[in-house]
Amino acid sequence: MTIPSQAESAPDDRDVLLKVEGLVKHFPIKKGLLQRQVAAVQAVDGLSFDVRSGETLGVVGESGCGKSTMGRLITRLLEPTSGRVEFQGTDITHLNTARMRPLRRDVQMIFQDPYSSLNPRHTIGTIVGAPFKLQGVSPEGGVKKTVQGMLERVGLSPEHYNRYPHEFSGGQRQRIGIARALALQPKLVVADEPVSALDVSIQAQVVNLLDDLQDELGLTYVIIAHDLSVIRHVSDRIAVMYLGKMVELADRKDLYTKPMHPYTKALLSAVPVPDPKRRGVKSERILLRGDVPSPIDPPSGCRFHTRCWKATQICAVKEPPFLTLETAHQVACHHPENAPDQAPEDTQLLSAAREAIDVVSVSTAADAAAEAAEAPSPTPPAEPSAPASDPDPAPAAEKEPAAELKKESGKAE
Repeated sequence: MTIPSQAESAPDDRDVLLKVEGLVKHFPIKKGLLQRQVAAVQAVDGLSFDVRSGETLGVVGESGCGKSTMGRLITRLLEPTSGRVEFQGTDITHLNTARMRPLRRDVQMIFQDPYSSLNPRHTIGTIVGAPFKLQGVSPEGGVKKTVQGMLERVGLSPEHYNRYPHEFSGGQRQRIGIARALALQPKLVVADEPVSALDVSIQAQVVNLLDDLQDELGLTYVIIAHDLSVIRHVSDRIAVMYLGKMVELADRKDLYTKPMHPYTKALLSAVPVPDPKRRGVKSERILLRGDVPSPIDPPSGCRFHTRCWKATQICAVKEPPFLTLETAHQVACHHPENAPDQAPEDTQLLSAAREAIDVVSVSTAADAAAEAAEAPSPTPPAEPSAPASDPDPAPAAEKEPAAELKKESGKAE
């Protein structure tokens, strides 16, 4: 799929390191004795974007939207169904293993699961030193010294060189994966949930480490994550995916301050605000009804229209084009949020759209306490000596304390 006005939004195309056009990946579903294909999982369905040298592109979306599959496609760990992937002007879409091997030095990946991505039979020194052996690189000072220096760089001890993966925690294993990916100082690193396995206290250290290494080594990152706060901290541009499609692509500041796609707005509303009172406004949470449709049989038209509160007839029949509505801000939506309506003639909402969303105010305990302090004081309660024949009977929970009080007063007499 061609992106209109792409040249206007990316004047520095000469610095594009990775270019993706119409990338598609369908996983076939086969049944029967003859293993005939009966359907396909449309994991990635028509992605087009570019990554410029030295920048960090963040990719966010719900689980199952195709983020990890996209990461494996652009690193050529998976064979695309169709589309085109260019790295430094070279088409690498269908290169075989032998022709792809020299490019592995410049394209590396940090995997999501630190437990399955490390060989349990190899020592850490062998794992981190494997890229040097496979590429035939002899670093200055020897492989062992270089590997130990890289381990120390990612927060581990050089003494871990001879240990095995089972001796480390999940967070430490992820650091080993980062050291292996950065050993040859690649140009492009695809990080699939690089900090999701780490403790919260360690996440900031690893994110800052990735930033420092980017500045020092001139790295380009594609970071896949579900934590919007991490993506906001590390990314220059952010892409939002939904059900195999890219629905919005914008600079970090524009995306967080002026989201255009309804799905992006719903995602940002789910970010917890530590103290809304200090921000001067109450936060609003958008609750999307229903589940994400199956990628085996996605909805027609806009794939988000089954959960969108702005969906009209055109959304159900026509797929919205991926347009540049503002400078460096692209969105695929017929009725964007902070931009002119692309289909103003269609005003009839779908029946599902009227029930697709609830907007509720999210208040903290501090807000409730402040409101209680500002409210007028309530009417003082009735005297304990009220007659028993009160025409307005109190609930049982309120009668029991009064009875106990009467017993205690009788004892005192």
